[in-house]
Amino acid sequence: MKFEEKIKNRYLYKKGLNFFKFFYFIYQYLKSKKALKKRVFYSNWGIDMLADHHFRNKEKGIYIDVGCHQPLLNNNTLRLYERGWKGINIDLDFNTIDMFNFFRKRDLNILAAVSDKIEEKELYFYHNRSAVNTLSKEAGKNAKEVRIVKTTTLNHIIDNSEYKDTQIDYISIDVEGFELNVLKGLDLQKYKPKLVILEFINSSINEFHEQNVKDILESDLNKYMEKENYKLVNWLHDDLVYVPNYKSNN
Repeated sequence: MKFEEKIKNRYLYKKGLNFFKFFYFIYQYLKSKKALKKRVFYSNWGIDMLADHHFRNKEKGIYIDVGCHQPLLNNNTLRLYERGWKGINIDLDFNTIDMFNFFRKRDLNILAAVSDKIEEKELYFYHNRSAVNTLSKEAGKNAKEVRIVKTTTLNHIIDNSEYKDTQIDYISIDVEGFELNVLKGLDLQKYKPKLVILEFINSSINEFHEQNVKDILESDLNKYMEKENYKLVNWLHDDLVYVPNYKSNN
């Protein structure tokens, strides 16, 4: 094992803040600031700019980010956080949650695997800090190992937080092919988010440009959202953008 990996395994891949993690987090902060000099958005494809514009008239609001992964660069909610918003960030990697606790202290940051039921499920694990660790068997077919984890639901998380019975304005779900299961564990009719961002993975294609809009419209994910009275209004790379199919005020 390389010396760098030994250091990471000993300090970085341990729960809680330590001396090494502190400087690693500062390094990530500086790295993100350098990257932002080359682009104007935080998220991968500019989804945060879309969300920022959608809620341009709402000074403060509540978001939920499932599969949050990174509190700085490549994050869908940081721009709103900087405007005074707050919410819940959820990820199944404790390294991610440690980093959110460091940079996003106003948020509730939860270490959890989210599904439609509270039960034990197989986690397809690639490596620590991986963005593609997943509960989806299909998406995790090339994982290095399979672990057993206990899942929870968004309803359970919200009901046991300060946001119980609170309007949720914005929800982003990026869980590598397990988005529909996460959605089924949330009462959309109760919380009625005004904007929902869902990652859409088609395992039958290799590149984004091979994606077919017909596959999206006929997908179980889109059909479920339509059943819940949401309409697809935008598609950016592998993110689908939904808004309620009824009149609401932003």
